[in-house]
Amino acid sequence: MVRIGRMSNSIPLTRRREFLAGFGAMAIASALPAHPAIGRRTPLLQAGVGSIRLRQDAPETPVWAFAAPNLRFERADEQEIAFENGLPIPAVLNWRGIPGARAAEPLLSQTAVAPNGSGTLEIPLRHAGTFVCDVRLLGDGAARPSRPLPLVVAESEPVAVDRDEFFLVEDWRLRPDGTAIAPGGETKDTELAYTVNGVKSPDFIARTNERLRFRFINGCQRSVIGLKLEGQEVRVMALDGYPAEPFLARNGAFAVPPGGRVDAFVDVASQPGSISPILLHDGKQARPVARLITSNDPPAHDKPLPSAPPLPQNGTSPMLELKNASRFDLIVGGPPSDWIAPTKFAASAPPAFRAKAGRTVVLALTNRAEMTTVFNLHGHHFRLLDRLDDGWKPFWLDSLAIDPGQTQRIAFAAEFAGRWLIESVATDWTAPRLLKWYSVE
Repeated sequence: MVRIGRMSNSIPLTRRREFLAGFGAMAIASALPAHPAIGRRTPLLQAGVGSIRLRQDAPETPVWAFAAPNLRFERADEQEIAFENGLPIPAVLNWRGIPGARAAEPLLSQTAVAPNGSGTLEIPLRHAGTFVCDVRLLGDGAARPSRPLPLVVAESEPVAVDRDEFFLVEDWRLRPDGTAIAPGGETKDTELAYTVNGVKSPDFIARTNERLRFRFINGCQRSVIGLKLEGQEVRVMALDGYPAEPFLARNGAFAVPPGGRVDAFVDVASQPGSISPILLHDGKQARPVARLITSNDPPAHDKPLPSAPPLPQNGTSPMLELKNASRFDLIVGGPPSDWIAPTKFAASAPPAFRAKAGRTVVLALTNRAEMTTVFNLHGHHFRLLDRLDDGWKPFWLDSLAIDPGQTQRIAFAAEFAGRWLIESVATDWTAPRLLKWYSVE
């Protein structure tokens, strides 16, 4: 074995109203069965060729996927994970949102595993939340698209919900012959399709007064998406794996960048037999992707539950010292002359910036591209700063969508020493995924 080591978190405020304005009627879905907590045993992640049904009365479409649909862990200082690469190309596990996982940082600490190769790595799971893992980093232009793997680290304290459901959204580009193309490929003559938890238009069944925790995950390759649950209140509890100050999503709608996660509580208030559609908006049109159906069974509770308290905090300080912060400018989008494709990435390239451990870092992110570009920071979560640098939004993020020509400022505490990746990708299927790295010393 080789050692390998109060709206949305994704669409800027200036675009959110426009993006969500087209939301009309909606639909929601049946979720994956919850796996029991894995605890400290070593799970095996196997990536290989799978299939998914994307067209009725047609053969299933071959895709690359993990053998398990999702993982659940208990909190732990370190969790060993084994990986087997059954794909025909080298693959590296890319973890989204797990802070301080230095030994698992792809291409910097963790090297790519060859086809039919295997390895192990250790990741810290000190923080509860919703995370995601994939093998997409080296997959642009590959023979097939690959599916992400949702990962949950359970809270140590009880959480006041009746049920915990995944809501993993994925997009697909289908050729006339039914095969699916990977990102980076030409989209001409392809059909766009969406699935939720690997199914087209699933149903979620719930009882009146039942409280559901939905773990919404944008598993799309490039697209920022909006989701809307009609006829129900959606209370956002966490963003990108970190607890937030709870807030109601306006009109039950919120937006998520690719790889982003939104944990939300839904207290089912509808009468038995009611159907609440869940709508997906990709910036061009809205479409129903699932339904929440209120069953005719007796109510889960005699009366609606009281408002849920915030999720237990992960030990992260809510404050940042901005006065003496280290400040850096970073251009995303535009000519990728100083950004590197993952297949050509080498840590010998100069870092985007170097930060001193324990200092606050403020990044000014300017998008020079002609389309929205998504920025993803590895190793740390960040605050989205207000325009005057005098405060921040009441949540933590690891990804941010930046409009063309816009500058957004973010801040994070450089808590974890090591070398960490920065990802950037434009919101177009053919756009390349690009990398930089930064150092905390």
